[in-house]
Amino acid sequence: MSCSCKNVGTIDRIFRTVIGLVLITLVFVGPQTPWGWLGVIPLVTAGMSFCPLYRLFGIRTCKL
Repeated sequence: MSCSCKNVGTIDRIFRTVIGLVLITLVFVGPQTPWGWLGVIPLVTAGMSFCPLYRLFGIRTCKL
């Protein structure tokens, strides 16, 4: 995927990965609620380096 399609930068990707893993961990330890599966969203957007909401609002954290 070329950078023109990406809108999530490196620091943002790291942050999304950490948040996603923490949320998914909550499914197995801690309160054990299914809400932790929302952590899949930041993991997927980090993996793709693309966030649909960023595009909607015209936000870009990756360098061109």
